[in-house]
Amino acid sequence: MIPKLNYSHTFPPPTSANEEGIVAFGGDLNPTRLYKAYREGIFPWFSAQDPILWWSPDPRLILHLDDFKLRKSLKKRMKHFEVRFDTNFEAVLQHCAKVERPGQNGTWLQPDLIEAMCSLNALQQAHSVEAYYEGELVGGLYGLSVGAVFCGESMFALKNDASKVAFAVLIEKLKAWGYKFVDAQVPTDHLKSLGAIEVYRDYFLELLYKNRDCSVSEEAWRNEMPLIS
Repeated sequence: MIPKLNYSHTFPPPTSANEEGIVAFGGDLNPTRLYKAYREGIFPWFSAQDPILWWSPDPRLILHLDDFKLRKSLKKRMKHFEVRFDTNFEAVLQHCAKVERPGQNGTWLQPDLIEAMCSLNALQQAHSVEAYYEGELVGGLYGLSVGAVFCGESMFALKNDASKVAFAVLIEKLKAWGYKFVDAQVPTDHLKSLGAIEVYRDYFLELLYKNRDCSVSEEAWRNEMPLIS
């Protein structure tokens, strides 16, 4: 039986998830609860008609930063975009919410979740990476910073390769800032093609708990640093 959360911000152990990967349901999207979930290796994922569902799947998809595959064709495309951090956070989430995904009925990025994520962005715990073409936002992604771990959430592209460029710049910056790996959550062929690998949940949790209290560079998430040449 899947446990129901109460007003406490305490979660069941992520290893107690059922076969689907669901740890618990209910509760709310208070920013404190939400951030604590990511620190525990748990994330929300639910449709409008569902209660809030909290997940910790097994296997888990992660990307070790040195394993990222930057193809020559993408590197050439990078010079056509300008990439910024945290200058249009809510717009990135609104675009991500509109992305149609196979097998998914509606968006999981509900208005209350967007509001909670915006609160975390104001606290510098959630961040956006934005790709601009001729001054227009055409792609990007967002996620949460948990110590030296970046928990990737969602991405969108209105122009070919825009989200890939944003992701490539992010990986290079994460390495420079002292991050250790990206939590990519659920396995996808696209992310695997970029170097992400499936790991057992226990291994993922070990990495997360080892790095979730680590510090990163004070330069992290500033826009002054030059982008990839």
